Amino acid sequence: MITGFDWSILGAPLLAGMIVVSTHVVFGREVLRRGIIFIDLTIAQVAAVGVILAEMLELGAQQGWQVQAAAGLAALTAASLLAWTERNWPLRQEALIGSLYVVAACAAILLLANNPHGHEHLAELLAGQILWVNHAQLLPLAVSSALILLAWFFGHRWRSRMFYFLFAIAVMASVQVVGVFLVFASLILPALACAGLPDRRGLVIGWVIGLGGYALGLWLSVPLDLPAGPLIVCLLATLALLFTGLRRLT
Repeated sequence: MITGFDWSILGAPLLAGMIVVSTHVVFGREVLRRGIIFIDLTIAQVAAVGVILAEMLELGAQQGWQVQAAAGLAALTAASLLAWTERNWPLRQEALIGSLYVVAACAAILLLANNPHGHEHLAELLAGQILWVNHAQLLPLAVSSALILLAWFFGHRWRSRMFYFLFAIAVMASVQVVGVFLVFASLILPALACAGLPDRRGLVIGWVIGLGGYALGLWLSVPLDLPAGPLIVCLLATLALLFTGLRRLT
């Protein structure tokens, strides 16, 4: 039975989704403009490998600063590498991004191969555990997202140079909260729906689609007893398709 939105359970996850969408719609439009669609999956996967390594080495508790630092270091290393390859082999950039994703995904599988809970942990990193987000996790995510948006909107001169690094920080901050799949969906699906629209209108519509997908997915996941992350991805895709259809009719 579908009931009202339970803010006591879903309030923190919804706020997390709002924060993630705030940066990811911005970067999703830039990713489409640059034609490097799979960079989000790649950076998210590399950050996940950083998390796995930190936990294997017992550097700190899950969600601790040591694990966050490992994820950040991995993501920034990947960003530095991709910034370098873009300067040196721009025509091969998408192939190199895809190759890095495959290598990182296989590295994650190998690192967890002898872990009795490896399958569950890998599934958790991919699909996320957004329903278990708590308010303590929101502050660092909100602060990092606010700083990223300030740097992006007020650093016009350095946007091109900063892109990979700001993107890596945004993905690193969100991948442990929402998982690899939701990172990709939050970046690409709203951006695809509003592709070609003017910046201001495109951003607003992208944010509405993103927030709508998170709100509906979280709301329906409880009574339907379905994993919130995959359900949100499917609803983001549905809303993006509906808006695209409306654009074609008008």
